[in-house]
Amino acid sequence: MTKPENPLKQYYNEDYPKQYQEPPGVQVEMNVKPDCGEKSYKGTGKLKGRKALVTGGDSGIGRAAAIAYAREGADVALNYLPQEQADAEEVKKLIEAEGRKAILIPGDLSDESFCKELVEKAYSELDGLDVLALVAGKQQAVEKIEDLSTEQLRKTFEINVFSLFWVVKAALPYLPEGASIITTTSVQGYNPSSNLLDYASTKFAITGFTRGLAKQVASKGIRVNSVAPGPIWTPLQISGGQPSEAIPTFGQNTPLKRSGQPVELASVYVFLASADSSYVTAQVYGVTGGIELA
Repeated sequence: MTKPENPLKQYYNEDYPKQYQEPPGVQVEMNVKPDCGEKSYKGTGKLKGRKALVTGGDSGIGRAAAIAYAREGADVALNYLPQEQADAEEVKKLIEAEGRKAILIPGDLSDESFCKELVEKAYSELDGLDVLALVAGKQQAVEKIEDLSTEQLRKTFEINVFSLFWVVKAALPYLPEGASIITTTSVQGYNPSSNLLDYASTKFAITGFTRGLAKQVASKGIRVNSVAPGPIWTPLQISGGQPSEAIPTFGQNTPLKRSGQPVELASVYVFLASADSSYVTAQVYGVTGGIELA
C-alpha cells in the first residue's frame, strides 16, 4: 500500500540559492534543477500513436509535457530558442529512450513566418499532428510602467499571444478530428503581480483566446483548453522573470508554502491531450499551490 505524501514536502521546499542568467536561461546551469519528471514520470499508453508539437519544450513546463507525452506513447516535436540547444538535446535523448521520435525545431516564435515553418516541419517530420501544447512564454519583471519599454511590450505579446494565432492558423488544416490544442495561461492572468504588468496582460488574453477558439473549432471535433500554472520553478524565473532578491523564497507565499515543479503539471497536459478529456473544452486548469483562480 502506497502512503499519501504531504504536498508541502513532496518536492523541493527549501530556499533556492540566489542566481541569475541572461534570458532565456537554460536548465542545465540552474542551481537546484527543476524536476520535469525525468526520473519520476511513468506513462500508461494514454497517447499511443499521437503526434505532438510542444513549444518551449526544452525546459520547465514544456519539457515536463514533452517527457510525459513520449512516455505515454507520442512522438514529439520540440520548439525552443537556439540558445537553449543544450536543454533540448537532453529532452531529445529522453524521448528517444522511450522509443519515440523526437524532432528538434529551434526558432523564435515572435516571427510569424517561422511559426508557419514550425508547424509544417513538425507535421512533415512526425508524419501527422494532433496535439499542440503551446507552452513557451516571455516574462520579464519591471517594477514601474514608466520603465516598461515598447520593445519588451511588443516582444512579450508577440511570443505569448500573437504566436498562438500564428501557430494555430498554420496547424488547423492539418489537425484531424479528435485533436487537442492546449495553451498555457497563468495565475498571473487572474491575480497579477504589479511587476509583471505586460506578462499578466498576455495571460488574460490567452484565456480569452482559448475560450473563444474552443467555441470556434468545436464543430470540427477539436478541443481547446488551457493550463494556469502558479509559481513554478523554471529557467523563466531566474532569467529576469522574478527580481533576483525574490528567488530564494520563490513560491513560499502560496498556501502550500513552496514553488511547484514542472512535473506537477505533466499529468494535466496529458489529460487534456488524451481521450480522457473528451468532454472538456474551453476550460482552464489551475496548478497554483492553492492560489485561487478568481
